[in-house]
Amino acid sequence: MHKVIILGTGPAGFTAAIYAARANLNPLVIEGDQPGGQLTMTTEVENFPGFPDGIMGPELMDNMRRQAERFGAAFVNGQVTSVDLAQRSFRVVVDDSKEYLAESIIISTGASAKKLGIPGEVEMMGHGVSACATCDGFFFQGKSVLVVGGGDSAMEEATFLTKFASEVTIVHRRSELRASKVMQDRARRNPKIKWLLNVTPVEVATDGSKVSGLVVKDNQTGEVRTIPADGIFVAIGHTPNTGFLANQVEIDDRGYILTKGQSTATSVEGVFACGDVMDPHYRQAITAAGSGCKAALDAERFLESNTVPAQTQIIV
Repeated sequence: MHKVIILGTGPAGFTAAIYAARANLNPLVIEGDQPGGQLTMTTEVENFPGFPDGIMGPELMDNMRRQAERFGAAFVNGQVTSVDLAQRSFRVVVDDSKEYLAESIIISTGASAKKLGIPGEVEMMGHGVSACATCDGFFFQGKSVLVVGGGDSAMEEATFLTKFASEVTIVHRRSELRASKVMQDRARRNPKIKWLLNVTPVEVATDGSKVSGLVVKDNQTGEVRTIPADGIFVAIGHTPNTGFLANQVEIDDRGYILTKGQSTATSVEGVFACGDVMDPHYRQAITAAGSGCKAALDAERFLESNTVPAQTQIIV
């Protein structure tokens, strides 16, 4: 049986693994279907402290993984398909075939940005297509960008991007926005923001190496045209990766795990959550890493005062 199993990687999971390993907890990390998390799909990261010249996202995640391994963290490749949190020891099932027991669990499975599902979107992610204005806005100084979405997140992303871009156009498939009135009014007052409503994105246009625009279809006339742009920011929301939990911990109406006060403790004693799976607001690598540190410290303190009879790891 493991003292702590960490579900998921990324900045939160890797940091939790580093701290748990240094506390001699010998953590087992289940890597998930995207080892390293969303940063492995990005290019240069310039806002993570300690790298004045920036660092490539995959390199940053590889460094974190190797640092965790150095202190004794073990990694298992696979996807957590279910858990049983009804009683300690907790049971974790990987790929529907392997089972592991744990005295405590740290959940760092993240949240996945919702996609438009159009040709070119995935291929150009990190090469002109982004789901995070805070992360990538700096790279579009003096350029023209599009923000796809009609909710508060889209208004917030568009407003933020006006600090860098020469022009920001909000693209939405309806003629009315879902955003709150205050967020709409703030965006409409910004002279850099333009509007393209009642159109459906069809395809990401490229020149072969980078984004050149967005192909859209007018919902009234059926006309298809290409809107030139240097970048496209998809802001249609995120989905926390909590489906495997089957509501065994308390979550909010959007699926994010709820934690107690300033801690990372969930509604189940001995189960902790960190990173984007419990943070619908910041969604930054550095805040995820910080919460991973907190989760490991919380788990360590929990284990110091709570023990279960020794059992043998089960693998079937």
